[in-house]
Amino acid sequence: MRIRGTVERIDGQLLTIKTNDGQSMTVKLADNFVVMGINKASVDDIGSGKFVGTTTVGERDGALVALEVHIFPDNMRGTGEGHYDWDLRPTSKMTNANVVRVTSIGKDHVLEVQYKGGAKKVLVPETAVIVSFTPADRSVLKPGAAVFVNSQRQADGSLSAPRVNVGLNGQIPPM
Repeated sequence: MRIRGTVERIDGQLLTIKTNDGQSMTVKLADNFVVMGINKASVDDIGSGKFVGTTTVGERDGALVALEVHIFPDNMRGTGEGHYDWDLRPTSKMTNANVVRVTSIGKDHVLEVQYKGGAKKVLVPETAVIVSFTPADRSVLKPGAAVFVNSQRQADGSLSAPRVNVGLNGQIPPM
């Protein structure tokens, strides 16, 4: 279950999030949970060999059209690798892959990406949100902080997660 919202409170390993639709949800964080900070980045930060995630909707000229690009650090290489449905918008897709080539087309760019079992071309218009992930201190998880959590429902109905993605410097996690 993907949770998007803001931190209401954190009490030990329990993180309570006010979701974007107004619900309050509590997630039990793993004992060794990781906090990843999300900062604004630019297309200039994307290069050959980088591992990225792209949220796309539709196609243009044979390429998926990116709403967002997430630049992952090397220690996240392989995270969610592949091309699959995503729940940001109806018909949105997520493609997590290695960048093979970046080509400029006017103000837009095309990423050629490869993942286990496939490859895609992704058009990155200048309107796309581009962010980078970096390890962050747990202290950034304070009330009001914008977060994205990919949680798992447990047998007892509770939610758990090994990682929290938190926006830094006013950046809202775009996922």
